[in-house]
Amino acid sequence: EMIVREGERIGPEDLLKLSKEMGFKRSFEVLLKVIGMSFLLSFLFFILYHVMLKEERCLKDDRNHLLFLSLSLLVVFECVWVYNIITEEMIKGYPFFTKRGLSFFMPIGASAMLISIFQGANVAIFFSLIISILIALTGGGKIEYFLYFFLQSLIAIYGVRDCTQRGVLIRTGLKIGLFGMLMGFLMEMIYGEIEGINFILTPSAGLMGGIISGVVAAGLLPLVEMAFGFTTDIKLLELANLDQPLLKELMVHAPGTYHHSLIISNMVEATAKAIGANPLLAKVSAYYHDIGKIKKPLYFIENQMDGINKHEKLAPSMSSLILISHVKDGVELAKRHKLGKEICDIIQQHHGTSLITYFYQKAKEKVEHKDSKQKEINEEDFRYPGPKPQTKEAGLVMLADMVEAASRSLKDPTPARIKGMVQKIINKAFTDGQLNECEITLKDLHEIAKGFIKTLTGIFHQRIEYPEEEKGGKRNANAYPDQRAKADSRGKDKRSPEEIEVGIRRLGI
Repeated sequence: EMIVREGERIGPEDLLKLSKEMGFKRSFEVLLKVIGMSFLLSFLFFILYHVMLKEERCLKDDRNHLLFLSLSLLVVFECVWVYNIITEEMIKGYPFFTKRGLSFFMPIGASAMLISIFQGANVAIFFSLIISILIALTGGGKIEYFLYFFLQSLIAIYGVRDCTQRGVLIRTGLKIGLFGMLMGFLMEMIYGEIEGINFILTPSAGLMGGIISGVVAAGLLPLVEMAFGFTTDIKLLELANLDQPLLKELMVHAPGTYHHSLIISNMVEATAKAIGANPLLAKVSAYYHDIGKIKKPLYFIENQMDGINKHEKLAPSMSSLILISHVKDGVELAKRHKLGKEICDIIQQHHGTSLITYFYQKAKEKVEHKDSKQKEINEEDFRYPGPKPQTKEAGLVMLADMVEAASRSLKDPTPARIKGMVQKIINKAFTDGQLNECEITLKDLHEIAKGFIKTLTGIFHQRIEYPEEEKGGKRNANAYPDQRAKADSRGKDKRSPEEIEVGIRRLGI
């Protein structure tokens, strides 16, 4: 439709038609821009999701990680949008401000730090790429915004690699701030604005934006850990403190279990690195794997200091239920004390579906007795409910638990006997299918056995007796009259082989 010809006077009706036409055109352009941005961001998020799935830590709890990643993108998008509106209003009220100077104040580095800590550097890099593209597009398509925020994010990502202290976040924020200040000076010099107030404001905004990024990341870190159940190295180091209330409670109520857990932590920490597992996660999980025994400590052999065995008055089926219950009790305690999903999973999986051999055999013997009314024993009633270990760390804790328990019943723990015992226990777990669902390979099993043997040999190493002088000037091999006899009998178990075997089976192996 022809609204007005060239050279003709525009009347009120023509002006109204032209206004409607221009409004429609602008609306159509905005719609196209929104559709284009939506498709672009959807495509980039699709790629980001697949990058996330390649990270091992994200595969363990992909739903929570996907939720966290999606919320992070949404929150950053909203913050950038709101911040752009605020900066436009500020520029209208204070003309000496520039879009560039105000943009440098945005603490984008905080999101890069958090994504890097929780989901790894690869995911964080691609996340930062998307955010930098978004800021560049909303800033008029200027390449300077993309370069500034993407380089800032790279400093943030690599600044928090292997982060084990919250102070690292503040220091990384300061590094980002120094980078922002330098970039601010360079940008103002490139645009030739070295005489105005922005030559000071832009670098100052870059410095403050970096420092705020560190503070925001440090503040949000524990909140994200609690909200999504993530377990970082920072949290693991806090849980590794032996003054933790739960570990103190374990030490008081189940001292034998506490000592057993400390030995296992040494065994797994020394071996985890050799098989590509997380040594810190394995060590801390070993500390807490048996916390469920706090509820009924005296029903577990390592805590029976007075020689009284409470299982003697119980049916084998009841005894097995008590032993099995410590896994469920441990998971409940771990959740109550917010130990994190990864540690909860290892507590739940550290026995897999293994058989409680001692009480199973005892139940079978009762059934075979003539006076028994029970005709059949179900083996599944004497197995732990599982699941089997799903990660290398869970498998490692399981094997260490079995090996350490068996080592306490070992007769004369020489290096050769320790080696034979370790290999026997690992082979038994392997043939029972307990390691079928974790990523432990045969090569890993060899490394695990080697590490366990080395640690246990160090624990059970032999000591020599130092001679001491008697009153008459004679040298005696021992300080006490009965010490020589003790030295002769040290390391020798007087129990028969049958009693030793029963002792091992009572441990559930």
